[in-house]
Amino acid sequence: MIIYKKPGELQEFLEKKKMEKHRVGFVPTMGALHEGHLSLVKEAKKHNQIVVCSIFVNPTQFNDPEDFKKYPITLEKDILMFEEAGCDVLFIPSVQDIYSDGIDHLRHYELGFLETILEGKFRPGHFQGVCQVMHRLLEIVLPNNLYLGQKDYQQCMVIKKLIELIGLKDKIKVTICPTLREEDGLAMSSRNTRLFPDDREKAATIYAALRYIKENLKSGDTKKIKEDAKKMLLQKEFHIDYIEIADANTLELVENWNGKQKIVALVAVFLNKVRLIDNMVINT
Repeated sequence: MIIYKKPGELQEFLEKKKMEKHRVGFVPTMGALHEGHLSLVKEAKKHNQIVVCSIFVNPTQFNDPEDFKKYPITLEKDILMFEEAGCDVLFIPSVQDIYSDGIDHLRHYELGFLETILEGKFRPGHFQGVCQVMHRLLEIVLPNNLYLGQKDYQQCMVIKKLIELIGLKDKIKVTICPTLREEDGLAMSSRNTRLFPDDREKAATIYAALRYIKENLKSGDTKKIKEDAKKMLLQKEFHIDYIEIADANTLELVENWNGKQKIVALVAVFLNKVRLIDNMVINT
């Protein structure tokens, strides 16, 4: 595995490989790796000659400065995990490399409806930050294929929208890979390491609530089943930002389901000060 810290050096390497007709797969991360990240690398290995991964904790996507400060940094361990997973190139840029003109006057992206609901509503500015860093990373790597995890369902939709906005829709294929889970169903996440042992046990209730919706939702009003799922979480002392059912393709909230429309249940909660998100497609 080759490690690059400077964008220009990485671009020079990749240009040579592209001239040799090598396909490039890209897995962007903020480090603190788990098996979910590594599953993206393994998927990328199947379809590309070169797999590029990045580690960059992006300051502009944290609407809570304390959350940014507490984000786990495990660089040495991450490098080893990427190497063992078969990553070919690891890019570890500095904030200066990504935001050479600083972070005060960055581009605004017209994300429309996607930025007003769910994560967009509860984390104002978050998706602008995601777009700012992804735009820069995609400019540097210019991959053929981009690999993202389904756990960040809304973020995946935002990044697809970004790729349209910056004119790369015909050049970059986006692959959304399934959420990997712990044995008790909790979605793998870097934030899980911040949970106290008692909270870690409670966290499995998120998956249980999503399973309850999937197994019991009938056509008609969705309000009661959302309330039932909410009660399951409140009994375990979660603070709930939202638990919603939405159109799987547009994320428009579904108050009355016709039984055929493809939908997804999405949840965001706090356990003490750790915020966790998850989702489950109800009908495939």
